[in-house]
Amino acid sequence: MEQLLIVDGHSAIFGMEDLRLLHQGPKRHIARMELVKRLREIGDRGEWKVVVVFDGRQTERGYEGGTEDGILVVYSKARETADAVVERLAARFAEKGDRVRVASNDRMVLLTATTFGAEGIRIEELELWWESGD
Repeated sequence: MEQLLIVDGHSAIFGMEDLRLLHQGPKRHIARMELVKRLREIGDRGEWKVVVVFDGRQTERGYEGGTEDGILVVYSKARETADAVVERLAARFAEKGDRVRVASNDRMVLLTATTFGAEGIRIEELELWWESGD
């Protein structure tokens, strides 16, 4: 059984004060890079595989990284939301019997994910998890 952490990227950025402040400036991409760096640290601990999902603008879904990078970054297609991608991933992996944890401050994302058998945590809990080093 694998353990998969799926993070709603923009929810995380807006849920962490320092990242929210970074995102407000002209270099928004730095907030994404910092979030990915933090999540990679969780993935590098070896217990959890990490996927972070952001809204994308392309006609095809985009991917960066993978298992060798400690994190997979997914960008939704132009006409789908990151929330929908998070929910589908949660359903797919929970159905396989994997332990799935979804991090978001969006109540509907958490409700849908837990309906499929995933655990739901708020971004504040994710931040504590990252800071604790556990």
